[in-house]
Amino acid sequence: MSSVSGTIDFPVGSAIYHTWYKIYGDLKSECTPLVVVHGGPGMTHHYIPVIFYDQIGNGASSLALQEADTFWTPKLFMDELNNLVEKLGISGNFNLLGHSWGGMLVGNYAAERVPKGLKRIIIANAPSAIDLYERGTRKLLNQFPDNFADMLQKHELEGTMDSSEFQEGMMKFNQKHICTVDPWPQNLIQSFNAVQQNPHVYSTMWGHTDWNITGTLRGWSVVDILPCIKAKTLLISAPFDEVQDIAVQPWFSRVSQVKWVEMQNSTHLPQFEEPERYFDIVSKFLLD
Repeated sequence: MSSVSGTIDFPVGSAIYHTWYKIYGDLKSECTPLVVVHGGPGMTHHYIPVIFYDQIGNGASSLALQEADTFWTPKLFMDELNNLVEKLGISGNFNLLGHSWGGMLVGNYAAERVPKGLKRIIIANAPSAIDLYERGTRKLLNQFPDNFADMLQKHELEGTMDSSEFQEGMMKFNQKHICTVDPWPQNLIQSFNAVQQNPHVYSTMWGHTDWNITGTLRGWSVVDILPCIKAKTLLISAPFDEVQDIAVQPWFSRVSQVKWVEMQNSTHLPQFEEPERYFDIVSKFLLD
């Protein structure tokens, strides 16, 4: 399949940033294009196997390292997504797939902006509210033996998260609730490495761990505006995902046209853990 990549100007106030994208296929065909919105925040497009793009602050897009913490908000990324679909000429007819933070962003965008050309959305492994997400992760942490959760919290409070004990504990959590594939796929490693090399967006918006949200997304929720979503919606989750059902349920109960599929043999990354079933589910939903 042919592909083309480039950058699009993204004006923010008096500054001009750049959003990197890559398109697979022909946007002029009769098929509705799918825009893939990656997770993080602060990761890159590499881990999702079409229009891919790196959000501002990450990957091949403008890093904007000089910006204050208050710059990094959901509104910024909704503006960027809107700018992308408009400048690619697909705003009248497009679908969205968002994973993790990307699913939060897609749901927020669909509910708050209600774009007329948005036909279908896929919200994969994404919470509807941060407080519900944290309730789920606390439950998962407490299922580990030997005061595991207390050990992690102690290192967080003492600022010793670079210790081998904490790093090994975080990897145990990741291997049980992020991705069970061993070894991890190279694309996933590439995206995690991008966060380590440039942790600014992740640490500013999320925090320093997946289970304790201290950044600008603390308190984020779209639960109250979910009935505003008009697009047909597919939810994807998994029983051992760090995003537990308690955080997924509001999408299902408050969006009018919604289908919920649970990947029984996956955690947070079913596109790697159950790829055949994952892409079959996504394809059938988009083509139905």
